[in-house]
Amino acid sequence: MTRVVGHPYHPGFSTSTAVLSVQQLFAPIAADMQAVDALIRKALYSDVVLIRQVAEYIINSGGKRLRPALVLFSAGAVGYRGTQHHRLAAVVEFIHTSTLLHDDVVDESELRRGNKTANALFGNAASVLVGDFLYTRAFQMMVEVDSMRVMQILADATNIIAEGEVLQLLNCHNADVEVEDYLRVIRYKTAKLFEAASRLGAVLGGADPALEESMAAFGMHLGTAFQLIDDVLDYSADEADTGKHLGDDLAEGKPTLPLIHVMQHGSAEQAALVRGAIENGGRDDFAAVLAAIQQTGALEVTRRHAREEADRAIAALQGLPPSNFKESLLQLSDFAVERNH
Repeated sequence: MTRVVGHPYHPGFSTSTAVLSVQQLFAPIAADMQAVDALIRKALYSDVVLIRQVAEYIINSGGKRLRPALVLFSAGAVGYRGTQHHRLAAVVEFIHTSTLLHDDVVDESELRRGNKTANALFGNAASVLVGDFLYTRAFQMMVEVDSMRVMQILADATNIIAEGEVLQLLNCHNADVEVEDYLRVIRYKTAKLFEAASRLGAVLGGADPALEESMAAFGMHLGTAFQLIDDVLDYSADEADTGKHLGDDLAEGKPTLPLIHVMQHGSAEQAALVRGAIENGGRDDFAAVLAAIQQTGALEVTRRHAREEADRAIAALQGLPPSNFKESLLQLSDFAVERNH
């Protein structure tokens, strides 16, 4: 993988020619991430054994922790020097993890990050209820920060994420979804928590309103780029890298951008094939759909959309003073687009 050196929004921002790994990206916040992990493990405790088992299983199953890292990087980039960003990073991870538990039940998923999903291992009821536990534990923790602004950001974000989940449910098996409908689901369901994470760091650091909005815009565009690439990887990745089956979105009848592109720009036969696959779900037509995606350049188009979103994220940081934290945020923008998992 290569990165654009001397990007127009941050000329000469790196002399590297390779996209960094997650471990390399997080090196500047390694100690902070350890503190966040310690908080997470402490907050996972419950007298109810099943809650501990399910929560620890999903938390320890190898996620990238990008959202909590965004809280830490954003707080550092605006000059915050306290420890409350550790708590809010843990809160953001709990909210994200609870959505994963609920998502896997709704999608009837059996594999995530190369492991069995919690619902496959412990059952749907346990997954939903432990997801509820994590949501409520997150709100207990955010109250401890003692900031009405912080609570407002997280409460609004959680509500919008839930709306995004319902919108996605309504879009499933609907082959008439337009690009804007698809992007709205992404911005609600995925990008909103990225946006909230970046905004929280700015709020903790006492950023002025304009900088706070810029940081929030960065997170929103970064999250959108990240999800666009997830949708590319569903049709192009190595299953060993992603830890999930290829074609899961198609099996669930999700009309993502690669499929929408085929229906809008492919031949009549290709459009009809994809329409039928979305409406019926399953994997029977996966090979033919994949061929149509490749023949119409749908993955390249989706990657281009992701790159444009990443560039908008980079542009949003123009007013941020130089620092190692800003550099890391810029590198995250490249990682979101160039990753293979």
